[in-house]
Amino acid sequence: MRTGEPLPAVGGVLAALATGVWHWDTSTGLVTVDAEAARLLGLPAEGTVLTEAQTRARLHPVDWNEITGVVQLAVAEGTLAEVRIRIMDERGRIIRVVRSRSKPSFDPVKKAYELIGTLQQVTEPAPGTSAGRTAVTGDWRRSREAFLLDAGRALAEARSTEEVLRVAAGLSMPGFSPDGLAVFGVEGDRLTIIGHHGQQPGDEMPFLHMPLETDYPAAEVVRTGRAVYLSTVEQYKQRYPLTWPLAQQFGRRSWAFLPLTVAGRTMGAWMAAFAYPVAFTPDERSVLTTVARMLAQALSRAGAAETQRELTDGLQRTMLPRLGPEIPGMTLAARYIPTGGGLQVGGDWYDMIPLPGGSPSGGGRFALVIGDVQGHDVRAAGLMGQLRIALRAYAAEGHRPDAVLSRASRFFAAIAPSDDDPSDLRFATCLYVEVDPATGVLEAARAGHLDPAIRLADGTVILRNTAGGPPLGVDPDSDYPTTRLLLEPGEAMMLCTDGLLETGGHDLDTGWQRVRRILEEHDAGLEDLADALVQAVHGPSSHHTTGRLTDRREDDIALLLLCRHGAGSLGPAAPARPRTRRTMLTVAQAEPERIAVARQQLRELLHDWASADQVDSAVLLVSEMLTNVLVHTDADALLVAEVSSGPAGRRMRVEVSDTSDDLPHKRRPGEMASSGRGLLLIELLADTWGVAPRGEGKSIWFELCEDGTGQDPAAATANP
Repeated sequence: MRTGEPLPAVGGVLAALATGVWHWDTSTGLVTVDAEAARLLGLPAEGTVLTEAQTRARLHPVDWNEITGVVQLAVAEGTLAEVRIRIMDERGRIIRVVRSRSKPSFDPVKKAYELIGTLQQVTEPAPGTSAGRTAVTGDWRRSREAFLLDAGRALAEARSTEEVLRVAAGLSMPGFSPDGLAVFGVEGDRLTIIGHHGQQPGDEMPFLHMPLETDYPAAEVVRTGRAVYLSTVEQYKQRYPLTWPLAQQFGRRSWAFLPLTVAGRTMGAWMAAFAYPVAFTPDERSVLTTVARMLAQALSRAGAAETQRELTDGLQRTMLPRLGPEIPGMTLAARYIPTGGGLQVGGDWYDMIPLPGGSPSGGGRFALVIGDVQGHDVRAAGLMGQLRIALRAYAAEGHRPDAVLSRASRFFAAIAPSDDDPSDLRFATCLYVEVDPATGVLEAARAGHLDPAIRLADGTVILRNTAGGPPLGVDPDSDYPTTRLLLEPGEAMMLCTDGLLETGGHDLDTGWQRVRRILEEHDAGLEDLADALVQAVHGPSSHHTTGRLTDRREDDIALLLLCRHGAGSLGPAAPARPRTRRTMLTVAQAEPERIAVARQQLRELLHDWASADQVDSAVLLVSEMLTNVLVHTDADALLVAEVSSGPAGRRMRVEVSDTSDDLPHKRRPGEMASSGRGLLLIELLADTWGVAPRGEGKSIWFELCEDGTGQDPAAATANP
């Protein structure tokens, strides 16, 4: 070519130099190659577009994995990516070796790599020769760094010994890869095999429980803490003639035995065996030593994690009881979910206690207990175990719920102070419920714990307010009054700790709304409902329902579900849901504050009522009726509220009963009168109402129709 003539086309120059050009875009997954690059890949010599899968099929799998690491490192450093690639034919045979040089870039929007580079055939050196140890690409150190980066990340993510061994077996070292691996441990004065790869099952038997004094490379490594490199068979025979027959059967040509050292202590040895001679150059020894250190750290972390999990599982199995046999007429389900940090243990617990006079399997009374000891540490778990045993003892003595919690509070106050730190006082919340399976009667005492939730037979969920006292251990002389509830056929009760509601950054109010929706919408069995509640706060959907307190530490969870069989129940072969929902509440003369509880329960019963005005009217009338009983009689008031469905729509009936024989009378109070308007309000707001004398006492009732088409109040059958 004369001076001044135009330069030839780049494509022609590259073709003359037997160099192909390729383009790879990971966002589309397509690889474009020119004719020369296609030829080097073993394809017809013509430009074409390949998928990643088609391209990968032409490359050695080890080299494909190496490409990924080299590209990531080149993008991070802003340099060229150079890598040696072995090209395979359809039968998996290597047909040539090429060198790839490319300039990769990363698109942060598409999160994809784009590479434009060249392919050029190179001569493959024989394994074990000095040429074979020289980087074909001229950048073997870069490949080594990329490999160590990937290996370190993979080993750091392994959470068990099995995962660590699986990662170690899949490591493909740059330029040389072992075809046999073994990890040796130490038990007393003997070697053990933690795991191996590249050998048949049972091949490890001659090496099991080998004394450390044995003339074997792994034993010497453990004794001395120094690596042993054997480049040839002759070296192995010369240094370890007694154990050479054990290694001879595997047909290997080179071996590296490296110590697994953590915090200055040799915990075992790692063997890497090769099917071809390896010179073990300084670079190769550096790679092997680094991998051995990372492997030792990973095995140490995995062993500590497995020990921790074993301790956690043991504590849970010890602290949490079996629910025992089936209960006639009832179904019971329970869950415990540990907290995500530390030892994954905490102070939450549940229990089921057979009471004197019978067992649950025989239909006798039993107690359900759920509680939460303050803290998320081993001490909280220990206090929880002691408190649980004390509660079982007090219950087994036949004490009533209030007496059980009173004694438990004094017991916990005595054991809660810490000898090391007197200011480290602990308390515990608890809910104790005695259950009579025959009648469904529940007697509950509460110590600062969450109220139980009742799922009515038609699926409506309401909170049952129960009387209670402070948490256990706060005031040893506290009283814990008992509340009597009735679990009717088809109804289910949920007892839980605050972790179920507050997990995911929620407070008690927003967490309750999330859990309540699951309780109302679920129609399968009780075990499925327990799983659904846990999944709602820990499953994938929980990440879309987080609360505003996401920086708060997650808590452990205890959950108990009890269902009484009947229409609409969650038990086996449950009949269809009934068309009636009902709630009952007693307001004693000494408990006027329970009128507010009655208003709240009525609102929950009518949570899906069409008319908000009718709900307000019903709440007002209930307040008037209950107040009249407490003011004008000496008796307690019993509230029964019921919602039923019929052809004409839904109807609400509210009835308040007492044991007084004095019937109410409708009066015309003056402008300044402070009473006498109760029946006038009922007459104005109710569709129908009435007063019914009974054998002992009376009841006053009213009804509201959801569609607003009730009877004319003037025609109501009232008894003024």
